[in-house]
This record gives sequence, C-alpha cells and structure tokens, in this order.
Amino acid sequence: QVQLVESGGGVVQAGGSLRLSCVASGSTSRIIAMGWYRQTPGKQRDLVANIARSGTTNYLDSVKGRFTISRDVTKNTLYLQMNNLKPEDTAVYYCNTRPYTDWGQGTQVTVSA
Repeated sequence: QVQLVESGGGVVQAGGSLRLSCVASGSTSRIIAMGWYRQTPGKQRDLVANIARSGTTNYLDSVKGRFTISRDVTKNTLYLQMNNLKPEDTAVYYCNTRPYTDWGQGTQVTVSA
C-alpha cells in the first residue's frame, strides 16, 4: 500500500502561482503513474494532470499551458506547478497513483478574483 500526503495549497489572487507537493511512502516501487485531481463541493473528482513512469504527461484542457506536473523519483514526490491561476481553479487538490491507493487529505487551493 502507498500512503500519500499533499501540501502546498493556499489562497492566492487570480494570476498568481502555487506549487503543490505530494509525498508518497510505503510500497512506492509499485507505482506506474501518478496524477493530480481536484474536487469542488457537490462535484466529482476530476483528473487535472498525470505523469507516467516514462515521463509522459497529460493535462486537462483547461489547465494546459498553465500547470506543469513533475515527479522527483528520488524523493518519491509529485509536484504540480500552477501558474496564472483562475478563480475556477479553486478546489481541493488530491494526488493518487496507478494502481490506485487510498486518497490523502488533499490540499485546498483558493483563487480570489
């Protein structure tokens, strides 16, 4: 089993930046890919970006060109650099792996207009 701890959220103005981190521990050798998800109240949790072991990345259309996902395998840490943030990016952000593991507590990102 892999355990995940997210951090780095906060309150920023529109146009600002944040960098999220997700530290994985436990059976990390089983991880094939990792991804960032976000969820707002009453809505489903959506995939924002993911990165495969090969380094291949995929992004939600609305964040392309603004968000960058990266991974430091030596630190078992996943990052999400978020630039030019918009109010619609406000959500709780979570990370997860492939294969899936239990969700962490997430980190709140709030973007004010």
